[in-house]
Amino acid sequence: MTEIHNKARIRWACRRGMLELDVLFMPFVDEAFDSLSMQQQAVLQRLLEADDPDLFAWFMGHQECKDPELKRMVQLILDRVRV
Repeated sequence: MTEIHNKARIRWACRRGMLELDVLFMPFVDEAFDSLSMQQQAVLQRLLEADDPDLFAWFMGHQECKDPELKRMVQLILDRVRV
């Protein structure tokens, strides 16, 4: 039950109100969340705690994320979207 609850919380956090971010996060969580390690799930949760302007800048390539773990997660999401 904990995994389902955690995924539901993550899905809720993915609803950003910014279409550009929603179209990245929602499909990623629906399609890839279950295959992430516990550590990756925790990093995704940390990523979702970032402010929308920062997320937008990182995903659009306007700015580089300084946190290496978050940067890898951004890249993982982008790679998944590009497939």
